[in-house]
Amino acid sequence: QVQLVESGGGLVQAGGSLRLSCAASGRANSMYYMGWFRHAPGKEREFVAIISRTGGTAYADSVKGRFTISREDDKNTVYLQMNSLKPADTAVYYCVAGTHWSTLAHELPYWGQGTQVTASS
Repeated sequence: QVQLVESGGGLVQAGGSLRLSCAASGRANSMYYMGWFRHAPGKEREFVAIISRTGGTAYADSVKGRFTISREDDKNTVYLQMNSLKPADTAVYYCVAGTHWSTLAHELPYWGQGTQVTASS
């Protein structure tokens, strides 16, 4: 089993920045791929970003150029730096992990409890 715990969410004004962190424990060393999804009220869960252990990344078009995903494997931690936040970025952000590269929620088996990010206009 793998446990994921997110932190760093909060309320910011549009245009501001936040940095999310996700600490993995348990069989964390087996999680070759880690990433982030988000879920806004009334919308489906949405892929945000993913990173492999070798540093390969992918981003949703809606966040490219504004968000950066990174990881520190010696700390079993993945980060999401979010800049130029927009009200449309408001959602609960979930850390995810798995052994296969995917941008589909159902193919990533491990999820954190989520952290709220709110960007006010």
